[in-house]
Amino acid sequence: MTSAALLCPMRIVFLGTPNFAVATLEALLDAGLDVVGVITATDKLGGRGGKQLLESAVKKSAKAHDLPLLQPRNLKGKRFLAALREWRADLQVVVAFRMLPKLVWDMPPLGTINIHGSLLPAYRGAAPIHWAVINGETVTGVTAFFLRHAIDTGDLLLQRELSIGPNETTGEVYERLMALGAEAVVEAVGRIAKGHTHGTPQDEQSVSHAPKIFREDCRINWSASAKTCHDFIRGMSPYPGAWTLLDGKELKILRTCISPKRTNVPPSQLIPLDSDETCFGESPGLGISTGDGAVVEVLQVKPAGKRKMSGIDLRNGLRLSEARALTSDSPD
Repeated sequence: MTSAALLCPMRIVFLGTPNFAVATLEALLDAGLDVVGVITATDKLGGRGGKQLLESAVKKSAKAHDLPLLQPRNLKGKRFLAALREWRADLQVVVAFRMLPKLVWDMPPLGTINIHGSLLPAYRGAAPIHWAVINGETVTGVTAFFLRHAIDTGDLLLQRELSIGPNETTGEVYERLMALGAEAVVEAVGRIAKGHTHGTPQDEQSVSHAPKIFREDCRINWSASAKTCHDFIRGMSPYPGAWTLLDGKELKILRTCISPKRTNVPPSQLIPLDSDETCFGESPGLGISTGDGAVVEVLQVKPAGKRKMSGIDLRNGLRLSEARALTSDSPD
């Protein structure tokens, strides 16, 4: 048993659903902390034909560790609340779960802590990692904070920073934040065990937001600068995927870099690149012109209804030998 467990003889209930939350649940268990129950989303229909019941990643982890499990549809339901009270939690830990009513987050005597994928009060909302990458941030992080009714507004318990590389995608940052968040939660629980049961209020003058992303938000504006386009593409990768139109059909662009080439052609033109015009100088490549005269090199794409492919494969398939518009009817 670790020192964290010895410092913290408290009963913990964990709430979470996706894979991002699993790392934290397992870190709590690895630290020897007493997780007395897990709450996760109900099983969803999916798979082939949409007829298979799919369990959440957190449910699978909870079952693997033989942890008591609740999957409430109604977080205010009498049966659920009674079952939750029976667990007699001292503290609740929430990672990537839905909004909780006050009678749930206020139930434990030590409160409920949440982990958020940003340095709050920056990027409050549903998609903090996406928006940090889209906006070209070079630093992000995780925040452990005490839950309150308004989303992501509670008092701060601790924060840990993480650098973002100039070509990193949201998916890559997500993986690193997942591990950092798990470490931060274990440390936060240890602080609470030592009596740090009150956090620091957030600076409301420094708030920024990270709203949920919809399909229409993912279309690339090639009239923007090459850096803006590149950051947007990597911020949407791998999911939901930034898209443009190629001959009237959706083309998702998953990975890019900024070519050394400059051009005078209008934005949204496909441009064949020589090896000395590519980011890595290896092979002839495929570029797209942008609003500042710089060129975004396309490294990976996914055409509608087809597998992922390299930009070179797309160029070869198009038999591109000179600049041409992405599509005649595209406002890109």
